[in-house]
Amino acid sequence: MPTSRILLWSGLAAAAGGAVLCALGWYGISGERFAERQLPYLASCTVPGAALLVAGAVLVGAAALLPASPPRPRSPTPEEPPPPSSDGPLLRVPGGTLAHRPDCPLVAGRAEAVEVGDAGLAPCPVCEPWTP
Repeated sequence: MPTSRILLWSGLAAAAGGAVLCALGWYGISGERFAERQLPYLASCTVPGAALLVAGAVLVGAAALLPASPPRPRSPTPEEPPPPSSDGPLLRVPGGTLAHRPDCPLVAGRAEAVEVGDAGLAPCPVCEPWTP
């Protein structure tokens, strides 16, 4: 479960609990005529209820500020072409010093890539053309 959801639901629960405590404190105070008898309701219900309301608001605000969870990677669709095959001559980029397989991401799809021929080039560290 993402952190923003935990913060959101925790904030909502804290705010609801705070609202209930404030309502109970108000109900208790409203039945007392003298201020001395109202203080226990303030201390036990209204003040903690107000604190829970503030904490709930902070948690909900923090949940709103967190970035959304990253999107899931998409799965390949059947319409996508298959990856290129490694069968074929080794390729190089003009002026380059590395030999690549045809499906190497460094040369795949590049029109300027040409066959290596008999040029003495180093193997590409990405596609490793001379490994079985």
